[in-house]
Amino acid sequence: MLTYVQATVIGAVQGVTELFPVSSLGHSVLFAAWLGGDWQTLVGPDESESGTPYLAFVVALHVATAVALLCHYRRDWYEIISGFVTVLRTRRPVTVAQRLAWLIVIASVPVAILGPLLVHPLHALFAAPICTGFFLTLNGVVLLVGEGLRRRNEPTLAEYGRRFALRGSGRRGATSQENARRQADRRLAALDARDALGIGFAQLGALLTGFSRAGLTMVGGLWRGLEHVHAAKFAFLLATPAILGAGLVEIPVLVGPETEGIHGPILAGALVSGISSWLAVRFLERYFQTRTLLPFAAYSLIVGIASIIRFC
Repeated sequence: MLTYVQATVIGAVQGVTELFPVSSLGHSVLFAAWLGGDWQTLVGPDESESGTPYLAFVVALHVATAVALLCHYRRDWYEIISGFVTVLRTRRPVTVAQRLAWLIVIASVPVAILGPLLVHPLHALFAAPICTGFFLTLNGVVLLVGEGLRRRNEPTLAEYGRRFALRGSGRRGATSQENARRQADRRLAALDARDALGIGFAQLGALLTGFSRAGLTMVGGLWRGLEHVHAAKFAFLLATPAILGAGLVEIPVLVGPETEGIHGPILAGALVSGISSWLAVRFLERYFQTRTLLPFAAYSLIVGIASIIRFC
């Protein structure tokens, strides 16, 4: 049985690590395995397959994270959805919001098609703590490589000037913070369809327990010349429909007989997860304005290698 203490602790861990580039699913496995005892029994050998109480709990945590992201980026999503509706009519994206809408749609295609087919088989195959530790170690390596790719592929100012010729980059009478947000969105909107598709395929790596969705997506953005703060925002925007879609598909598990008697802990964990996700995205937006992925790479390597040694 899932207790309130377990639900709130795991909810907090999941809410933070879903957005930090260190793998939330990997931490849900390793956290329970390191603590052992009743915690370890939460994730049994079949818990990554459909129709299990722990899966229902994880689904609720993910939906809470998606809701937190929607609330935080509510103005962005209003403009993006409005832009998407407009482009459906005009067939031509000419503003920053309209182009961002199509880039998110393109980048979401790989996970929308392959995610439902691969998520349960891969989670069931690699949910063992030693496998999770191995992939978390590789996650650290990927983050290190991503930092090198950024320095190598950083566009010149002249290239930015050519690629950012989009309408809607600023607004008269807007606050400096609002115009700064719009200026940052111009850099995201300068990605092309191939960039978006490549980042979308990078996101698929998070289906392997131990790889971070946010980390892989950020590395894809750095590879295409984005700065850390812009790559992070695109990662969070792209994660929102992916996390929410996966959660809504699994909603029937939440109301099934498997969760009878643990609805209270599930709701408590989801609430904590949503709050911690909201705090995490606010922190990371400030963090990536001046800092890099290197601390998260070091953390992944240390915890991953320690977990391999512990569970081998």
